[in-house]
Amino acid sequence: MSIETAASLISPAQLAQDTQIFEYSKAANPIESGATPRIPIATFSADLYAEGESRIVALDLSKDLRTPYPATGPSLLASFVRINAGERITTAPNASSEFYFVIRGKGRTETAEGTIEWKFGDFIVLPGIEAIHFASEDTAFYKVDDSPLFGYLGARRGEARFQPTVYTREAVQAELEAAKNDPEASTRSRISVLLANKNFEQTMTITHTLWTMFGTIAPGTRQLPHRHQSVALDYVVNAQPGVYTLLGEELNEDGTIKDAVRVDWVKGSAFVTPPGYWHEHVNESNSDAFVMPIQDAGLHTYLRTLDIQFYQED
Repeated sequence: MSIETAASLISPAQLAQDTQIFEYSKAANPIESGATPRIPIATFSADLYAEGESRIVALDLSKDLRTPYPATGPSLLASFVRINAGERITTAPNASSEFYFVIRGKGRTETAEGTIEWKFGDFIVLPGIEAIHFASEDTAFYKVDDSPLFGYLGARRGEARFQPTVYTREAVQAELEAAKNDPEASTRSRISVLLANKNFEQTMTITHTLWTMFGTIAPGTRQLPHRHQSVALDYVVNAQPGVYTLLGEELNEDGTIKDAVRVDWVKGSAFVTPPGYWHEHVNESNSDAFVMPIQDAGLHTYLRTLDIQFYQED
């Protein structure tokens, strides 16, 4: 419809029908008042994709977040994807960024940009394009995209911001080993690597919205608490019993987390760390543990709102 054909006068009543005016103190903090729902601490079992038909299982918290579209956080949707050997699944989200971690299996992904081969432990990033994923072996992905952000904005995907990208298991593990063996490693808050894309030098992130870390925690160690304003969708790559995360909104004077909620790590499972929560990772097992948080920190870094903070012992 053109402006000329829609030029009839809109009545004052129509123009005012959706207006509201609040006294400042009643609307300045909609999270505290409950108008904006809090993001829950949530866990998702590996049983969701362990067996059965080929499918995508959305880790959907839309009821908690009160959104009309699937969402795990305000701007991110995580899913488990299962593809039986010899089968395929097509994805075409309304999103600008898609992240895939190959939990198990081997196969290829066909896109308009070309064919991508992948295997267990690889990381694949797509710019929200249609893709057909073929599995030559029984396959599972951990998938995260920014489709909830587009749902909130009422937007459609436009120009791709980057090309399809693959980070091989071997390349990432080599960089993690280098970080682990660095003489300065003992002075750092964690042993991990961040996957990045040259197109996003300002944010140093894997896409303009997504942030991906791959990290390890040694036996008998504790990562001191930290917090940030991005939601973290954490995938447990490997862990033995006795590895867990503690989460809470406040710290005690000694740096422990007040009224902490404990989330035990189970290999192949995922959990949500809400924005603003202090959290620390503890490994009381006898083996190295590996975790991979995916966050909307690319967006927050660009907006200058990430506000990452670390507790430091005296």
